[in-house]
Amino acid sequence: MEAHSVGNNNNEIPPLLPEADREELEGVVQVLANVTKLPVEVVKPHFDALLSQLMKSKQEQPFYKTVTADEWITAFREWAQSHRRDTPLLSEYALSRAGIYDDDEDENI
Repeated sequence: MEAHSVGNNNNEIPPLLPEADREELEGVVQVLANVTKLPVEVVKPHFDALLSQLMKSKQEQPFYKTVTADEWITAFREWAQSHRRDTPLLSEYALSRAGIYDDDEDENI
């Protein structure tokens, strides 16, 4: 009866997980039931809630905390290439101090 119950609650394990992971999670539920001496039907909802919370917290991690160096480089290059290339360059004056600050302020300093 217990093995059948695990199969019935299979919908609660995230459906996007590979079948091997799903089977492994069902095994974890069975081990928890054995350790706690509780029926699988009692353990399964608690396990599903914990798994859901853990999966959600993993998804909420910022990009920079979860990517590899290669993924970071790829994302940076894609971001850089997404910018327009026909934007006119700033003039020398626009980059100079006089172009950035009002000349009147220089006289008061």
